[in-house]
Amino acid sequence: MKDGGFILWFTGLSGAGKSTLANHVAPILLARGLAVEILDGDEVRENLSKGLTFSKEDRDVNVRRIAFVANLLGRNGVCAITAAISPYRAIREECRAKSQVPFIEVFVDAPLAVTEARDVKGLYAKARAGQIPHFTGVTDPYEPPNAPEVVVKTGDETLEQSAAKVIEYLKGRGLVRA
Repeated sequence: MKDGGFILWFTGLSGAGKSTLANHVAPILLARGLAVEILDGDEVRENLSKGLTFSKEDRDVNVRRIAFVANLLGRNGVCAITAAISPYRAIREECRAKSQVPFIEVFVDAPLAVTEARDVKGLYAKARAGQIPHFTGVTDPYEPPNAPEVVVKTGDETLEQSAAKVIEYLKGRGLVRA
């Protein structure tokens, strides 16, 4: 295993700020000399998981695929940042257990009202109207992590404050330089 590889697993509701935070943290890590890749849930679903539904079984398959790629990257010295809802606690714990590199779970915590207010695509409204089945937070559950390494409150914190929490945790673990 090369030095420096780890997984930053961002989990939270749609609209919580996972992708925004991932895209803010990545250049900070790059500036500290790390190789970084972002595995965005929407992009992975389009390219690696096309054809999967939003059933629990298919969501688990999608999350396992993300974890597999993240672990490959991590084993090769890359900081793999995942930004996917990954709504089920058990599958996230399975991914953690299979990881061969440090697995840092970041709960991107935002109240449902905040995520709905941020919803530029109108997905929550469609879900509430019955047009999108199995929508996390509306007709499907989201199971918050029991013991994430980092919790960011994107409804209360600025993007910079949330990113700083992640970076400080990584510095404390010796995964990035100060």
